[in-house]
Amino acid sequence: MMEIPITETESGQFEAAAPAPEALHEATKEAAPHISLRAETLFHIGGFPVTNSFFSTFFVLLLLVVAGGFFKKRLALIPRGFQNVLESVLEGALNLMDSVLGNREKSEKYLPLIATIFFFVLLSNWFGLIPGVGSIGIREGSEFTPLFRAPSADLNFTLAVALTTIIAINLLAILALGARLHASKFFNFKNPIFFSVGILELISEFAKIISFSFRLFGNVFAGEVLLTITAFLVPYVIPLPFLFLEIFVGFIQALVFAMLALVFLATATVEHGAEAH
Repeated sequence: MMEIPITETESGQFEAAAPAPEALHEATKEAAPHISLRAETLFHIGGFPVTNSFFSTFFVLLLLVVAGGFFKKRLALIPRGFQNVLESVLEGALNLMDSVLGNREKSEKYLPLIATIFFFVLLSNWFGLIPGVGSIGIREGSEFTPLFRAPSADLNFTLAVALTTIIAINLLAILALGARLHASKFFNFKNPIFFSVGILELISEFAKIISFSFRLFGNVFAGEVLLTITAFLVPYVIPLPFLFLEIFVGFIQALVFAMLALVFLATATVEHGAEAH
């Protein structure tokens, strides 16, 4: 809280002195909502900085591992209850992948990758909506560092997920077509036209990484800023519609990310001549 000094004038009256600019700046800084474009560093392990988004990612991964182990132990030969719901969702996902990949065998083969991408991105998007994320942290003087931050609200995270996805797609394409045939998509010396098309294909791989990372980061970070400002200005009732909107946006962004990965995978694992059929 800012202290305003009281001084006594020559006539015996008391008046409040104007606060110093530094004190006014500190008071304004404490009252304003905390918004940071970059993830804040919590501590270091050796020379590696551990940020609040990286710290949150650990809990997202832990939740996925625990949930996977929990459901695996409860699988039964004759499904019932929640397992029926899971199998219905699984069948719907396979049918959706069939429409893109063209056959069930490829759908079952690539389902683990696409499903992992979807659930990992989904939980990373929704993590920032958990009460306490962004508000629980460490205060040193006027500086506040949140302990948790939605992983998808950090450009480093979205860039890492996009890079991993594109690398995985290219590795699966090499396994499906062979290294030489896959490389011929990018380096084709038959004639100048094929060579130019190959260079454009190579550039498009980097464009996919940029598109993946900035789309996800922009949508999730903008949503967090909207919720923070709304909760700061009108803390009761009004933020609820925006909260449900962000739940929907988080789901849509995870679905878009997974579907784009599926489409890129489908085109990467098809031979040049087969794409036209």
